[in-house]
Amino acid sequence: MSLTADAPTTQTFTWTPTQADFDAFAKLSGDDNPIHVDPEFSARTRFGRTVSHGMLLYTRVFGHLQELYPGQVHAMQNLMFPNPSYADEELTLTFTQNADQPDQTLIEVARAEDGAVTLSGNCTLKGAA
Repeated sequence: MSLTADAPTTQTFTWTPTQADFDAFAKLSGDDNPIHVDPEFSARTRFGRTVSHGMLLYTRVFGHLQELYPGQVHAMQNLMFPNPSYADEELTLTFTQNADQPDQTLIEVARAEDGAVTLSGNCTLKGAA
């Protein structure tokens, strides 16, 4: 089963999150951990600056999944966040249809500057009921 007949095998997008994005997501989600919203606090951590919420990254990913695969229902996702994403640093979001499991899309978000992967995982999409 293919997600859609005309879906690209691999699609790439770029996005540069901002501190305003982190702050807005914190307000919306209630996750106001200072590592995300307090530059002074974050400067004293091992990261040296604020880092993105993992679910903010996935929210952006989810929006692209809806764009790439209209009419598909989000069934499941598996995600890992091996490295931080920082404000004002460009990210590359890559989506690849899994050749072994056509209803699954492989997802990778990486920092453009150094290639460090900040989100790695997959998402299973199903046809609308």
